[in-house]
Amino acid sequence: MPLVRVYLPLDPAALATLRQVGEVGPAPVAGHAALPASARPGIGNDDEEREYAAWSAAATDAAVRAAGGGRRVIASADVDAAMVQRTSEDGTAVELDSVVALPRIASFHIDEEPGSDISDLLWYDVTELDDVVTLLQN
Repeated sequence: MPLVRVYLPLDPAALATLRQVGEVGPAPVAGHAALPASARPGIGNDDEEREYAAWSAAATDAAVRAAGGGRRVIASADVDAAMVQRTSEDGTAVELDSVVALPRIASFHIDEEPGSDISDLLWYDVTELDDVVTLLQN
């Protein structure tokens, strides 16, 4: 089955659940994905353009979820395409009809400092989940 890269904005509670239970959920799980044929003006069919648009939208959602101006956290995951449902025809928003298990997560992106520019999001491998949790608590 083909895989789709999705970007999941997380709040501190979702990150703690991921660490303790090993999954992001419950379903449906909201995220963003670079699905082809987006009707949104300015998003073409170039793979890199769509990926950046999805990642940027997830960063915006993560800022809303960050508690009291805290750091944004985004999980990048590769999920079965059949799980992914577009929620609007004019953007990158999707819902996943199943929880996302930890083995499906490839990496995390977290603000270097709260309120940082999107270009300052740091990359962490999934094996560094404990470090991401610790960083979020500081």
